[in-house]
Amino acid sequence: MRTTLTIEPDVAEKLRRRMAQTKLPLKQTINEALRLGLAQINQSKRSRKFRVEPHASGFFPGIDHDRMNQLADELEAESALDKLSR
Repeated sequence: MRTTLTIEPDVAEKLRRRMAQTKLPLKQTINEALRLGLAQINQSKRSRKFRVEPHASGFFPGIDHDRMNQLADELEAESALDKLSR
């Protein structure tokens, strides 16, 4: 397919450097870059599914998990009493 491209200066400079490194002509260098770029775009769309891996989070002996909020409530009440007594 023949087409006309307007290449921005920063991209043109990268193409020139790549052509110097690989000793390939402009046409091959552009085709290689487009193939790599398009392949990368396709890979990013097929991202891995998010997985949550559960782990055991047991309580230490003597801690009653049914009363976990009790300490927070006591600390809040204590803070309120301190503010009221001032």
